[in-house]
Parts: sequence; C-alpha cells; structure tokens
Amino acid sequence: MKKLLYLSLPLLFIYSCNSGNTETPDSQKGADSTSTKIIEKNPKAVEFESLDGLIISGNMYRTEQKVRGQILLCHQARFSKFEYEGIAQRLNEMGFNCLAIDQRSGGPIANQVNETNLRAKEQGLGVEYLDARQDIKAAIDYLASETEDAIILWGSSYSSTLALYEAYENEKVKAVVSFSPGNYFADTLGSLVPLMAEFEKPMFLTSGNWEAGQVSEIIEGKELNSNQVQFIPEAQGHHGSRALWAEQDGGEEYWTALEEWLDQF
Repeated sequence: MKKLLYLSLPLLFIYSCNSGNTETPDSQKGADSTSTKIIEKNPKAVEFESLDGLIISGNMYRTEQKVRGQILLCHQARFSKFEYEGIAQRLNEMGFNCLAIDQRSGGPIANQVNETNLRAKEQGLGVEYLDARQDIKAAIDYLASETEDAIILWGSSYSSTLALYEAYENEKVKAVVSFSPGNYFADTLGSLVPLMAEFEKPMFLTSGNWEAGQVSEIIEGKELNSNQVQFIPEAQGHHGSRALWAEQDGGEEYWTALEEWLDQF
C-alpha cells in the first residue's frame, strides 16, 4: 500500500478562529443573516453505534434552507471530525445537511480530540485504516434511518479511498466526493481500477495537483459521464479535504468546481 501523506496543520488554527466568518462568493454575501443562524445553532453532537457496538461521535450541521441532500463527512488519517469545521457551515449555506464523524482511525487536531479513537483504544479495539470502514458503514445506516434525502459520501485521504469502495457497494450512497484517494487497499480489498470502470454514480474526485496522476490511475480506462468529475487545480492545492480550509492557496478553485458539481442535487 502506498504511504499516505500527512501534512502539517497551521492553517487549521486560522480556520478554527474564523469558522464563523468564512469568506463566501459574492453571490452568497446577501445571505449573511441566514449564515449566522446556521453557525449559531451548529453543530449538534450526536452518538450512535458502529457495527461492533463502539460508540461513534459526530457533529450534525443542519441547514435552515431547503435541504438538497445529506453529506457524510469522513476525515483523513490522524485527524478528527474537526477537519470539517467551516467546511460544513459553507455546505449548509448551499442547502446540505452534514454529519462529520470521528472514525476510530484518527487522532486529535488542533485542540479537538477524536472521541471515537479514544474509546476504541480504551476498549482494546483496532484503530487501523480498515478498522474504520465499519464506522463509515454505520454512519451511512444512521443517516439513512434519519432521512430519505440522498446521501453523499465524502472522504479525505484514506477515508476517501474507503468511500469509493463503499459507494460502489452500498445502494444507500447516491454519490461520492473523494479528496486525494489512492489505490491504498488493493492488496486487501482488491484494486479500485475495475470497480471504478463500472462505477456509474455521480462522483467528484480531486487532490493536490501533484497527486492528480495517482487519482487518474484509479479511473484509467473509465469514460467519465456528465455527473463524474476529476478536478485538477491549477494551484498546487493540498492533500485531502484541508484543500477547502479558509485562506488555503487555491481553495476557491476547489469550491467553485465542487459547487458546480453539487448543482445536480
């Protein structure tokens, strides 16, 4: 398995301080009052069981606009649900409810702990990447039990790869967003290449521009349909969903492409 990339977190502190004041495109600046309501009421802490009974912690971010869908946000290695603070609020403004979870394979980010990871360690449970797949499955089931809205599965780094396997197999997942996937689990789960060749659900694949070749390998031989995108930023970009954090180089490039893709929902 290719070694996953781990990046430093200095800009997360900037984001956490400014998450209630995220820059928005000109088209959204007239919705300040709605945005303020969303941020003041969010997030709501939720808990539910994983497939093996481990309690998963999550943050539910609910929009006050007409709901366009439900997005399940899964973090990258050594991170927690806090990876999506600020990102989730902006998705709320676009009309999507969001659930950001702590997977058991992860850790603290800034001063925010990964509660699921801590519980798993206390109980002597595995905390490797593949151990977290059951947490993602359970979170999909939790959302499906709460709503009939379309579920969009979103992953970052290792979880973005798991998201592709899960989106392929799970009929409850209607679409997938994958930031910096790789064929990391080919030896254990089988190569993604033949699965992606048959994949017909809407998908948005992206990465830092230096990783684009790795992403392209996953979909080699796949003719993307009108609802499927591999976005390659002109700027260097970043690994994982942190590409969308506030004041990131090239961040608005990602947001523009993502918003265009999300218009289908």
